Amino acid sequence: MTSLSTLAARVAAAPPRLGPVRLVCVDGPAGSGKSTLAARLAETLRSGTPGPTDLVPMRTTVVHLDDLYEGWSGLDGVWERLAAQVLDPLASGSPGRYQRYDWVAGRFAEWVDVPLPDVLVVEGCGSAPRAADGRNVLVVWVEAPSALRLDRGLSRDGEAMREEWERWMELEGTHFERERTRARADVVVDGTRPLEP
Repeated sequence: MTSLSTLAARVAAAPPRLGPVRLVCVDGPAGSGKSTLAARLAETLRSGTPGPTDLVPMRTTVVHLDDLYEGWSGLDGVWERLAAQVLDPLASGSPGRYQRYDWVAGRFAEWVDVPLPDVLVVEGCGSAPRAADGRNVLVVWVEAPSALRLDRGLSRDGEAMREEWERWMELEGTHFERERTRARADVVVDGTRPLEP
């Protein structure tokens, strides 16, 4: 059974493929539990894992694609923005920085620095397109039933966002089918059950 320590050990054992950085992509549909998993995996990597693997703590940064989408229609084009602003600089051994999208104002806002880490965890719908192949060391697909995902989204964003959520779910479905993201993932995680440490 997959655990956080198992995933962390796999990341630590992999040679970096993004310059000096190990790239981890946590993908899956909206509301499946990607942010929670990414945060827990990052904390495991930062703290190290006691046990048979005895992981050394690793400098780990999480980038949320929610901060890079250009609003509700921003799934297409987000990878190119991420690559240009964050991945390409890190691959050359330099810090990255991205312009955060302000969902309330409906425009891009301040720049956010991304220092050069040991591990970069990118989480969000579209974080593991085919263009990521060869650059990442691990692709995690997180899934949950669509009704639960919609409930989670509306609980967070409010019932007024139902139409946007339903439209986004169609967009991501098309994206995932085109990219074959789930089939290409290294690990599939049930987002209704937290992983063991």
